[in-house]
Amino acid sequence: MDIALYMDSTNLKPEATVGEIKDLCLTAAKYKMAAVCVLPYRVGKAREWLEGSGVKLCTVIGFPLGAEGLKVKQYMASAALEKGADELDMVINLGALKDGDLRCVEEEIQALVRLKRQKDFVLKVIVETALLQTPELISLTHLIGASGADFIKTSTGFAYRGASLKDIETIMSCRPPHLKIKASGGIKNLEQARQFIAAGADRLGSSSAAAIVEESLRGGR
Repeated sequence: MDIALYMDSTNLKPEATVGEIKDLCLTAAKYKMAAVCVLPYRVGKAREWLEGSGVKLCTVIGFPLGAEGLKVKQYMASAALEKGADELDMVINLGALKDGDLRCVEEEIQALVRLKRQKDFVLKVIVETALLQTPELISLTHLIGASGADFIKTSTGFAYRGASLKDIETIMSCRPPHLKIKASGGIKNLEQARQFIAAGADRLGSSSAAAIVEESLRGGR
C-alpha cells in the first residue's frame, strides 16, 4: 500500500504562514500525495507550488461552521475554482440539519454540484460526524450519495473529536458504491491511517500527513 496516495495533507490553521503553506505543498509534491488542503486565501500561491506535481489542490468552503448560506458558499466555490482549486470540501449547514431542514442542506450541495457543468473538480461534503446522531448520518449519506457529490467527509477537525471507525462503518453500511469517503480529524499516525483505510476510507485528511508517509517509508508497522 502506498499510503501517500490516500493522503490530503492539510493546514487549515488561521495563523499558518506563507512559508508553512509552501512547505506543505513541496512536501506533498515530494511524496506524491493525493492532495493538499489549504484555506481559500492560500489557493493562488499553492497552485504555483504544486504546478506539474500531480498533487491536487483542495480548499474549504463554509469552513468550519457551514452557516454562511447558499449564495456565499456558491460565490466562494466559484472564486476558488477560478484561482485553480481542483477539489472543494464544503461544510453543510448543520443548523439547518438540526432544524430538520434537509432541503436547505440539499440545495447548498446542489448549488456546488451545478458548478461541475463549468469546471471539472471533485466535491467533498463535510458532515461533522461528531455532532450527528446515527440516523442523521445515515440520512446525510443517502442525500449526498444522490446529489452528484464525489465524497462524504467526516469532519472539519474543529469539533470536539474527528473521525471514528464507527463513523466509517455507518457510512459504509448505507452509501451508494460511487460515493467515496474522506476520513479526517485526529488521524496522527500510520496505524490509525491503515485502520481507516481498511474500514473503507478512500482519502485521509491529516495535518500529520508528512509524518505518516515518512513512518510508512521507514517500514512502520
